[in-house]
Amino acid sequence: MRIGLALGGGGARGIAHIHVLEALDELGLAPCRIVGSSIGAIVGAGYAAGMRGADIRAYMVDCFATKRLVLGRLWETRPATFQDFFAEGGFRLGQVNAKRVMTAFLPHEVPLTFDRLQIPLGVMATDFYARVGCEIDEGDIRSALAASSALPALFRPVRRDGRVLIDGGIFNPLPFDRLAGKADCVIAVDVNGGPEGDGERMPTPLEAMFGASQLMMQSIIETKLKLAPPDVLLRPPVSRYGVLDFLRTRQILGETAAFKEEAKRAIAHMVESREAAASHLPEPRIIQPAS
Repeated sequence: MRIGLALGGGGARGIAHIHVLEALDELGLAPCRIVGSSIGAIVGAGYAAGMRGADIRAYMVDCFATKRLVLGRLWETRPATFQDFFAEGGFRLGQVNAKRVMTAFLPHEVPLTFDRLQIPLGVMATDFYARVGCEIDEGDIRSALAASSALPALFRPVRRDGRVLIDGGIFNPLPFDRLAGKADCVIAVDVNGGPEGDGERMPTPLEAMFGASQLMMQSIIETKLKLAPPDVLLRPPVSRYGVLDFLRTRQILGETAAFKEEAKRAIAHMVESREAAASHLPEPRIIQPAS
């Protein structure tokens, strides 16, 4: 049975993807293909490269252990010269170079090109001028992941293969549809979440911007679910965490730890149901030609 795995976007909420990867490891299952948007593509790249869920957990906890460590990595992404600095827009909102950041934060286990991965990977991006979503699965991995994560409020668009690309979640925040015909069953992990509150407190401008993005992406996801849902839809409880809450990595993993067992039960039930259905298929009739 070929299992396809779709990992959605959601910024720091995507840290909860690790629970699903660990559930697959503990069940002894491996996907035949992974597709992801934004943080889902990044986490998926580590898994496709051969890292286990526990390896990705350890790396993320270590990578975002303290603000000092994060700032140190970000400092490494600075332009080499003032000419480069001004060419990239200076201190303007949305002008951070996504590929530099990706290079600084990706684990060394992730290879430079897609053909070196152990599991096929599709990375979703949005073609800004063509106004379509596009799946990247060949060539340079880092530019693909940078494009998939290039949220306009934070990062400058990425040029690749003659196209201007932005965040894959804009067009396809949970790309389980990309696995149609490529897997016998599909597991989709939605970490988009949504704004939380009681109406008493006004959101900050940044909260309103990210919240509006969440609402738009959730609308896309819900429409797709009505058309052709995946075999298993997993939604870890991550709405209370912010898109940029990477410094809360250890807390997010701890507070959502129970979700791993929920994921294991759902995936195991799906596998058992498929195997039981397959065992009850009628034996094929073999008709011998007359001699």
